[in-house]
Amino acid sequence: MNFSKVLIKWYLQNKRDLPWRNTTNPYPIWLSEIMLQQTRVVQGMPYFLSFTTAFPTVFDLAKANEEQVLKLWQGLGYYSRARNLHKTAQYVAFDLGGIFPDNYADLLKLKGIGEYTAAAIASFSYNETVPVVDGNVFRVLSRYFDIETDIAQASAKKEFAALAFELMPKDKPATFNQAIMEFGALQCVPKSPNCGSCVFNESCAALQKNKVDQLPVKSKKIKIRNRYFNYLVVADENDNTIIQKRTDKGIWHNLYEFPLIETEKEEDFDYVSEAVQGDYFKDNTVISMLEYNEKSIIHKLSHQHLHIKFWKVNLNGSIENGINKAVLRTFPFPIVIYNFIEKE
Repeated sequence: MNFSKVLIKWYLQNKRDLPWRNTTNPYPIWLSEIMLQQTRVVQGMPYFLSFTTAFPTVFDLAKANEEQVLKLWQGLGYYSRARNLHKTAQYVAFDLGGIFPDNYADLLKLKGIGEYTAAAIASFSYNETVPVVDGNVFRVLSRYFDIETDIAQASAKKEFAALAFELMPKDKPATFNQAIMEFGALQCVPKSPNCGSCVFNESCAALQKNKVDQLPVKSKKIKIRNRYFNYLVVADENDNTIIQKRTDKGIWHNLYEFPLIETEKEEDFDYVSEAVQGDYFKDNTVISMLEYNEKSIIHKLSHQHLHIKFWKVNLNGSIENGINKAVLRTFPFPIVIYNFIEKE
């Protein structure tokens, strides 16, 4: 069986109609690839449409300020992607005259573009014969050929890229790359794939050996850190509140939040109340305080679980740098805080 021919035939019959597939313009292709890192198509599509409406060209994105970009990105997560996207847009627009590099090696030099994204743009925009290797490709190839290489190892990408390159029809690199990723996304899915309806069900080594659920092999386990956030939602006599920008490196860099007390464990009303009454708002007296959510909201990130409580803090007088609710909604927030504000 010719793996590539069968795969491409399947793709042409089953592929989704996605806007970034109807063009060779590297700008929307780059946008889609950055957005779809760590994000499913169904979740990423509205963001792609919002971005291409707000910023139709790389020049429009470059001229935007970072807060506009982060606000549009709000809810998509992994915000370093958005910051790198903005910086790369500025470099392409202002240093390269709006013209993206036309080959894998030069694309790889751009901020926020790794091997996978560079390969995707190079093949989809310029038809360069370079294979893409993402989670879908690892899964499809490891199952079809019964490859037990641990994909968490650094050497695995090289091995799978070499195999993908060998299989790739050199006159159709873009189609092959799209096909193998789409096959992994729609047919050869991580859990409980429908092998009975698969075009490879007579030649897939993992299926013959009853190993589909064991492949690909991935040994690395992520250590999860638990953090405890207590957000102080202030209201003064004018019903104004205050927010702050997260400037430290780490999660949510350059996004906004309410004043924060981070603790070592989940704390009760007495602990937080004492911390607030102590020295937190020097120029305003705390009139009253209450808990919005008795049970912590658990917000899961890739390496951290955040246990979040919101506390309503009423202050006397007028607070310095206070903002009203309409202004509050214009800032970019982590999605868990945005959702809280919208429910208020």
